[in-house]
Amino acid sequence: MTTLEYLKSSQNNNFFLLAGPCVIEGEEMALEIAGKVKPICDRLGIPYVFKGSYRKANRSRLDSFTGIGDEKALKILAKVREEFDIPVVTDIHECHEAEIAAEYVDILQIPAFLCRQTELLVTAAKTGKLVNIKKGQFLAPESMHFAVEKVRAAGNGQVAVTDRGTTFGYGDLIIDYRGIPTMQRECKCPVILDITHSLQQPNQGGGVTGGRPDMIETVAKAGVAVGVDGIFLETHKNPAEAKSDGANMLRLDLLEPLLERLTQVRIAVV
Repeated sequence: MTTLEYLKSSQNNNFFLLAGPCVIEGEEMALEIAGKVKPICDRLGIPYVFKGSYRKANRSRLDSFTGIGDEKALKILAKVREEFDIPVVTDIHECHEAEIAAEYVDILQIPAFLCRQTELLVTAAKTGKLVNIKKGQFLAPESMHFAVEKVRAAGNGQVAVTDRGTTFGYGDLIIDYRGIPTMQRECKCPVILDITHSLQQPNQGGGVTGGRPDMIETVAKAGVAVGVDGIFLETHKNPAEAKSDGANMLRLDLLEPLLERLTQVRIAVV
């Protein structure tokens, strides 16, 4: 089964889930998160992909945490994949990273700011891994099919797109839910809604991105009701102690009841 087929294997037309910490902080925390999320998803019939950045390149401040070391973090992702028999996804930022990361993960994610970078998309596509392209905060949904076609033209039919909000003024993001069916129609691939990054409040005065975690359930319910194929969210046992993006993360113990409610929403609308 390909990764794309796995994502489409949900029971009762349920959504799939990409979830995990913003960045790999260590082996113990990664295994703990995957170990708690996997059985929840199995019970609810949700295909689960573990998410974790092996390195953070897009940081507001020079002194922001970027990672524990590339090889160390990638090996942790591979261990999660092996121990729980689930796909894993991580971001890449430059072309040379694609081949390196592809040895350890199943999905290569293109950050929103880089979604128009042709060489990066083509290089990622040529690894044969599923390529998840995040929609730029500056792009209309209709424009994303050009990025998707770059991947397909490179010979890779495994592609997905992710909405993570659109820039609204200088310090907020909004989600245009019309974009979900638009991208499903135009791109002809799975469309994912990035819940937690859509709730970021970037460019805050202290150089640390803020967020609205209190709105996670509201945004997620709306996306599931509209018919999004997958949801993406970052979760941590203690977001206040997370080394990256803690301001908009979901606390790990809140994930199970949220997924239960979202599954009921999906059942109600299909």
